[in-house]
Amino acid sequence: MKLAVVTAGLSVPSSTRLLADRLAAATVAAAGEPVEVSVVELRDIALDVTKNLLTGFPGPELRAAIETVTGADALIAVTPVFTAGYSGLFKSFFDVLDTDSLAGKPVLLAATGGTERHSLVLDYQLRPLFGYLKADPVATGVYAASSDWGSGEASGALQRRIEKAGAELASLTAGRPAASGGPAFVPFEQLLAQ
Repeated sequence: MKLAVVTAGLSVPSSTRLLADRLAAATVAAAGEPVEVSVVELRDIALDVTKNLLTGFPGPELRAAIETVTGADALIAVTPVFTAGYSGLFKSFFDVLDTDSLAGKPVLLAATGGTERHSLVLDYQLRPLFGYLKADPVATGVYAASSDWGSGEASGALQRRIEKAGAELASLTAGRPAASGGPAFVPFEQLLAQ
């Protein structure tokens, strides 16, 4: 199984990257098969994303990132929340993808932010975006506020959400044909049989 992880954190270290790594680890642990994990740090290709929006031509690093994401069997997409929404860099990256390139691809959606009040970004912004891209998001999205990091009950609750979402992604990906680099299509009858 090939797992692509897209993280839009801007700082180093980044709580967005930390959440992405923990989600990837939970997915790998639940997969029950070898998993090849590839991480795309959008911070590193921000200029390429902008140039592609202006010219319509991806540079080599952006092209490699797009191939990593579209060629994966499953995707974890994590964004920080800025001004009550996903980051502009996150949205810009997904804007440069072909609208059918994620069709049928299992996706785990996640976000980080300073306050719990922005947790609805998962359902009101990320799900519609990935719905438009025809992806197949898992039921459990993971939002991590600043108060979720550290020790105590909040940290334990975050870890339980991470493990649940990772297990859902691994389960949704199991039994699907391996990605060929293009859009994956699974007939409805096959989904019912699973």
